[in-house]
Amino acid sequence: MRLILTALLLATTPALAQAPFATFHSASEPVLNDPHDLAFGPDGKLYIADKFGHRIVVMEPDTLEILSTFGDGELPGAHDISFGPNGRAYVAVTGASAIAVYGFDSGEPVLENGLGSFPRTEGVLAHSNGRLYVMASGIGQLFAIENDEIVASAGGMPGAHDVAEAPDGSIWVADNFNRRLVRFSPDALEQQQVLNGPKYGFIGPRYLDIDEFGRLVVADQDAHRILLIDPVTGDLMGTLGDGSPGFGPNKFDDPEGVAVRGTSYYFADSDNNRVVKYVVVTN
Repeated sequence: MRLILTALLLATTPALAQAPFATFHSASEPVLNDPHDLAFGPDGKLYIADKFGHRIVVMEPDTLEILSTFGDGELPGAHDISFGPNGRAYVAVTGASAIAVYGFDSGEPVLENGLGSFPRTEGVLAHSNGRLYVMASGIGQLFAIENDEIVASAGGMPGAHDVAEAPDGSIWVADNFNRRLVRFSPDALEQQQVLNGPKYGFIGPRYLDIDEFGRLVVADQDAHRILLIDPVTGDLMGTLGDGSPGFGPNKFDDPEGVAVRGTSYYFADSDNNRVVKYVVVTN
């Protein structure tokens, strides 16, 4: 029934006709356990919230080889990871409804603190302004935290996942149950923009990243696709995936995490238990 519903929804939207915006490059071994969001650390390595591994996996982004792990067994249902300007890692630990804070002063990750409770913590953003933004998916609330105190909030987004920073400092939220993307101001969390409608064909957008041009790269998990969107014009610029689950180039099975570095795109191909890399070939 799920595949039939997905196919019917995609058949009615022009999103299906969009050309791919990048080319398959490589994939890790399928040894992860439902990987979710991805982030680059200050060391240039790729950090993956390995949900059912209850850990963070560190990969070499060029080879997609696993280098190390941390938090094994102490991060139940880890969904997201974000690095702050202070070099610390903030992990959305969904099973604990909390944020785990790791320091690297010794060269190795050390659990320093825990913040919460945020019911079903799905997304976390360590913003360049020094604030922490947390999506409490269980109650549909986005919180802004400064000096360990909640200083602003926005609601009405039950089940929402990722929180990402745009080049201008504004904040995008993947509001998956409402099938939309929402942009907020970083200070008072005032709603500034909404992207939704048939042209995107959203079924369940979960996580996203933003490239150096301010374009949104969105993993629409339930549609088994990745979308490239220009938020200024609202144009859908391209897609990856054909709308049905699979294993191979231009195929995904419930993609979740997104990380962009230059002309390289990294995605958590979650139900295939791997990370895949796509690139834009330039002359």
